[in-house]
Amino acid sequence: MKDYLARSRAARYSVLFALPLLLLYEGTSLLLNGSPYAGVRNGADVLLKGLFIGLGGRSGLIAFDVLLLGTGAILVWRDRRRAKEPLQGRTFALMGLESAVYASLFGLVVGYLTSLVLRTPQLLQIGGGRIDLPTQLVTSLGAGIYEELLFRVILTGGLLALLRGGLGMGAGGAGTLAVVLSAVIFSAFHYVGSLGDTFTVASFTFRAIAGLAFSGLYVTRGLGITAWTHALYDIGITLIQAA
Repeated sequence: MKDYLARSRAARYSVLFALPLLLLYEGTSLLLNGSPYAGVRNGADVLLKGLFIGLGGRSGLIAFDVLLLGTGAILVWRDRRRAKEPLQGRTFALMGLESAVYASLFGLVVGYLTSLVLRTPQLLQIGGGRIDLPTQLVTSLGAGIYEELLFRVILTGGLLALLRGGLGMGAGGAGTLAVVLSAVIFSAFHYVGSLGDTFTVASFTFRAIAGLAFSGLYVTRGLGITAWTHALYDIGITLIQAA
């Protein structure tokens, strides 16, 4: 079990496990929208790609893809060189099972914690269906990969580097503050734009706690499991709301 926990966090497994989620989202978005960047897409996807498109148009989008896939490939290659062992299909299967278990429990746990904070009845679901079901399902896939890249990998990591390197904070304080700030920004992000949700204290608190939970999962279990947990949870909530 200890070997699995360490192995599944390693880049050769975590990054490769997240790759099918990225390809599935990009493929279904292309089929749905007929464009690699236009149409209704996950907000974190739009924000990240928009920066590159604004600088270089289609060339900027290609640069984004090369940077994203190239960075992932380098991380996997370096990790495999160090490990010097073949990839195990059983590990990927267990990672899928682990993600599904976390996704099934996520709403209950975060809802319970929200109810403790607000002293209200437990919240089981947040958000509403303002777009059609296929689009909601596709954007749920995008939430898993792009929101985790933006808010956990880039934002939390960037804040940590800024607080430690720029402001000289200690590791513990900087880590705590970076996680809390990124969770608050993650929650606020869901109310931005024409398709953003209507702000309520309950939904904001729920999402902020969810951000903390995803950050904890990212630190302890890596990007791949966190991304799939997020995507599967969002898909489950979307299907429940549509039923």
